[in-house]
Amino acid sequence: MTSLIPDSGLDPVRIDLGDRSYDIAIGPGLLDAPDTYAHLPTATSALIVTNQTVAPLYAERLARALAPRYPKIHTVSLPDGESHKNWETLNLIFDALLTHGCDRKTVMFALGGGVVGDMTGFAAASYMRGVPFVQVPTTLLAQVDSSVGGKTAINHPLGKNMIGAFYQPQRVVCDLDTLKTLPARELSAGLAEVIKYGPIADMVFYDWIESHMDALMLRDPEALGHAVRRSCEIKAEVVGQDEREGGLRAILNFGHTFGHAIEAGMGYGQWLHGEAVGCGMVMAARLSCAMGLVDQAFVDRLAALVHRAGLPTVAPVLDPRDNVGRYLALMRVDKKAEAGEIKFVLIDHPGHARVQSVPDEVVARVIDASVHHP
Repeated sequence: MTSLIPDSGLDPVRIDLGDRSYDIAIGPGLLDAPDTYAHLPTATSALIVTNQTVAPLYAERLARALAPRYPKIHTVSLPDGESHKNWETLNLIFDALLTHGCDRKTVMFALGGGVVGDMTGFAAASYMRGVPFVQVPTTLLAQVDSSVGGKTAINHPLGKNMIGAFYQPQRVVCDLDTLKTLPARELSAGLAEVIKYGPIADMVFYDWIESHMDALMLRDPEALGHAVRRSCEIKAEVVGQDEREGGLRAILNFGHTFGHAIEAGMGYGQWLHGEAVGCGMVMAARLSCAMGLVDQAFVDRLAALVHRAGLPTVAPVLDPRDNVGRYLALMRVDKKAEAGEIKFVLIDHPGHARVQSVPDEVVARVIDASVHHP
């Protein structure tokens, strides 16, 4: 395989989906290298979609790198944050595409974190019934999770990511240098999605995360590079087997059923997605323990690692009058729910996950324990 990473000697990670296959390029110095964008679809125009935080840092640099390939390069900068992942902000992308006369060959570039990536992908899937797009994630969370696999969406006030489409990018470009400008809170949020891969798929990687957490928190380039690459390898293997989440891919949502309820219940943006997932993983581990699948030592081990990553382990109260009822109501809107029955990703043994329903009374006990847990 020919490497897409200039001068790095590292092969890209391949997402194998037949005629929708693509590469994830991982390494330093990718953003500014024109070779990074070789062999992408040709077009007369490109649209860079970014946000008001990322644009001053990287938008001009990406535009310069793309200039040899695209005669016309336009940029739209969105408001930053999960609270803006909605129809109104999505329409700003469509406004830019139509204002600049973009046609069905226009290539869109998602430059930013998970919110930008999700909305750009959804816009690309919808505009003229589908135009090509490229993910250029600049957060750890987006590099290890949301930019890979083709899930695109916006939020609805009643549920997270409920309106969207499966639409694969042409390429994912993970420039590790962009992580240098990431706020500490965002770094921790990304580590939640890194930690996730251990309990569901690879406890050797989990052991590695435990022994390298200090280096990851200090942004050691070698440690971050390995974390991104191994996370992408695991996700690539899962997505290659189950692109549209018919079965196996659902394990990637470990911690997300609780986490999405926290995000929706608190109001989008109060907790970062990774913060909610970190707490949600601890809750899901407690639920796995309550179902007799893992022991308390596993729960304590995961909670300790989530805490070391700078993430919350105590769940918020969403409704002081009926907290359990509020959690259950929000989780019934989860995409894994069937006929109102909530499906949870549980760890049936370390390194392996399953999706199953759990009696409400067991879930209620876990929620109460998680809210008040020391």
